Amino acid sequence: MKRGMFCLALVASMVFGGTALGEEIKAGGGGAPIDGYLKPVKEAFEKSTGITLHLNFSSATLAFKQLIAGELDLSTAGLAYPDLVKTARKENIEVADPSAYVATEIGASKIYTVAHKDNPVPALTMDQLKGIFTGKITNWKEVGGNDAPILIVLSAINPATNAAFKKLAMGDAPFVTDVVEAGRFEDVREKVAANPEAIAFGPVTMLDATIKTVKTPDVARPVIVITKGAPSAKVQKLISFIKGEGQGYIKQ
Repeated sequence: MKRGMFCLALVASMVFGGTALGEEIKAGGGGAPIDGYLKPVKEAFEKSTGITLHLNFSSATLAFKQLIAGELDLSTAGLAYPDLVKTARKENIEVADPSAYVATEIGASKIYTVAHKDNPVPALTMDQLKGIFTGKITNWKEVGGNDAPILIVLSAINPATNAAFKKLAMGDAPFVTDVVEAGRFEDVREKVAANPEAIAFGPVTMLDATIKTVKTPDVARPVIVITKGAPSAKVQKLISFIKGEGQGYIKQ
């Protein structure tokens, strides 16, 4: 190797800590892990390691399907791995050998219940949450609010969050079918902010001053990274970064 080329290689090694130029990670998932964990650390992780982190926002189940097909280095989900497999199968995503995949927990995500900012109801019990989202409670006056019908806003593209809330807050009872469908959690927030009778749930990244957080018992689920086999060296660097320095960028 010529002296100039050697120097360039040495500098690259020093800057990127031995990481090959052009190395990348393709990651996919839904709102809680992508918006809550990967997006906040992306810039700092890339600067620290020289690894480009590509984020593909979809859903936990679709990302898992893409991982199975070899299109991603990792998928993410906001629920336990056995529940992800069950949810995927309900969507006709075949998981031939669940044991071929490794789930690594990178944190936890609380699911918040939100309502219109002028809603007078300060808190709801777990029984009241279940009653509302199963359709047994249909009027706000039944839980101390105004005499007005309850309007449920539900994300249609975040099956992991829906499945986790359904299990943890509703005892796996089915959601009421008469809902206002929304997309990403930003869309959920906008629909709640625009409708005085609305109620919804979502991760901390959904919260802002345009809506009201209703106090409830804690509803929290794990956030996981799924890989085919053990995490590769570059994916392990990402996991270690999230659990270490990355904590300073993640909103709890």
